[in-house]
Amino acid sequence: MPLNIHVIAYGDGWAVVPTGTGDRTYFRTEEQAIAAGTDRAKKEEVQLWIHGPDGQARERKSFGHKPGNVMV
Repeated sequence: MPLNIHVIAYGDGWAVVPTGTGDRTYFRTEEQAIAAGTDRAKKEEVQLWIHGPDGQARERKSFGHKPGNVMV
């Protein structure tokens, strides 16, 4: 199970990247990636980190995982 789910800009689109898995799922739009990342984070009960085009984390949502010491 991933520790967190990240939505990041990737190439001409966006990707959902679960930490520690080596997986990456690609999407054409940021909205599609956020929706998919939210669904997976809810299912896995982990945090969703949404990064801007510059790579900086701009939002964090928790789904069953208490914020605190977290691996980004």
